Amino acid sequence: MELRDYIRILRKSWLLIVLLTLVGVAAAATFSLLQKPMYTASTKVFVSTSSGQNVSDLAQGNSFTVQRVKTYSDLVTTPIVLQPVIAALELNMTSDDLASAVSASAPLDTTLIEISVSNEDPVLAADLANAISQSLTAVVQDIEAPEAGSENTSPVKLTRVQDAPVPQSPVSPKVPLNVALGALVGLALGLAIAVLRETLDNRVRNERDVAQLTDAPIIGGIAFDPKAKTRPLIVQADPRSPRAESFRTLRTNLSFLDIGSEDRSFVVTSSVQSEGKSTTAANLAISLADSGARVLLVDADLRRPKVAEYMGLEGAVGITDVLIGRAELLDVVQPWGRSKLFVLPAGKIPPNPSELLGSSAMADLIALFNREFDAVIFDAPPLLPVTDAAILSKSVGGSILVVAAGHTHKNQLKGAVSALENVGAPISGLVLTMLPTKGPDAYGYGRYGYAYGYGYGDEETVDQSAVAEDGSRPAKPTPSKKTTTKGA
Repeated sequence: MELRDYIRILRKSWLLIVLLTLVGVAAAATFSLLQKPMYTASTKVFVSTSSGQNVSDLAQGNSFTVQRVKTYSDLVTTPIVLQPVIAALELNMTSDDLASAVSASAPLDTTLIEISVSNEDPVLAADLANAISQSLTAVVQDIEAPEAGSENTSPVKLTRVQDAPVPQSPVSPKVPLNVALGALVGLALGLAIAVLRETLDNRVRNERDVAQLTDAPIIGGIAFDPKAKTRPLIVQADPRSPRAESFRTLRTNLSFLDIGSEDRSFVVTSSVQSEGKSTTAANLAISLADSGARVLLVDADLRRPKVAEYMGLEGAVGITDVLIGRAELLDVVQPWGRSKLFVLPAGKIPPNPSELLGSSAMADLIALFNREFDAVIFDAPPLLPVTDAAILSKSVGGSILVVAAGHTHKNQLKGAVSALENVGAPISGLVLTMLPTKGPDAYGYGRYGYAYGYGYGDEETVDQSAVAEDGSRPAKPTPSKKTTTKGA
């Protein structure tokens, strides 16, 4: 991953990271509050030996003392030292219980023993430390005492040089340190989960994900609209909205594809269903017609047709009836709105959609459409469930692949591209739909067109009287130029 990838992850998952950091802080604070305060008292004992007056005796005595200090510090936690303390202070515990709260250390190259005792009671902690140092002194004196009858005294002497004061503040829990550690653990966990989630995410979310899977250009991006189901024809319902402008931008980009080609027909399809292909085809057709072009919108989804429903037209008779010779093209092509837009519904759902779309009769219809219209838009089924769109794409000028950001999986997009490439169907471009309006993958200014709140002049405003808000069909006006059906 590059640096910008991590920045994108931070922007995308900052809420999760902050939440886990706060959870870590809260857990550490709760742990600290539930812990009983512990106080530590320390005392120091000096170890000395009696030796001669010459330099050699002094050196030997000092070396002997340093070696003994380590042994005496180990004696501190033994029952021989702790049992007298328990008896003297009348404690209700065993020597092992007391030993767990006692520690002794001997700084390097010194003859000092530091005894520390931890307890919930600061006064008891100080009393224990002083009593243990006194008990250690007595035990060492007995152990190092010469044999009975000897005139020599013990060469080792322990002296308490520092009494244990009563501690004023607890040594644990260390609330600031615990909270800091909890915050670091929560932050690290949040970052790890965010990176892991991004690494395991197999959905197409932006144009960079698309670029990793195909070289086909991205010719448009459609912002997510929560009201898309209630107003699918956004170009007519709300022509000033960012989403409507997205379709006009798509129209502009489409005009630069295959400049000079006489075949201006396009199949609009997707990897799987519910990616917005039908609404994209319908709004694109309306946008093209608003620019003055003669446009034919064909519902070639012979399995789950939606165009007639979206356009508010009668769809009982359509292209299937023309293909089997049961109806004439002039009788089923319906004008729509006040522009030069015509719609050819799907008609009755046939038992063999793939065979019909790949038939010679369909090829003849496509050739006729290319002669009579400036642009032809086919709404075709998804590529992965059925082969209809791949078959149809071979006979038209190009295919437009719709990809729903955040919904389409990368392997699904890869499979759809492969399905078109396997049959030699040209991919004119891809359209990203359902782009988020907030966050690192947000749709906005830049690559996909202008956006929010931009006002248009009267020449850009589409007559909204052509369709009602609920999608109902208006009264049919007479088209400026009637569709001719040579050879149909």
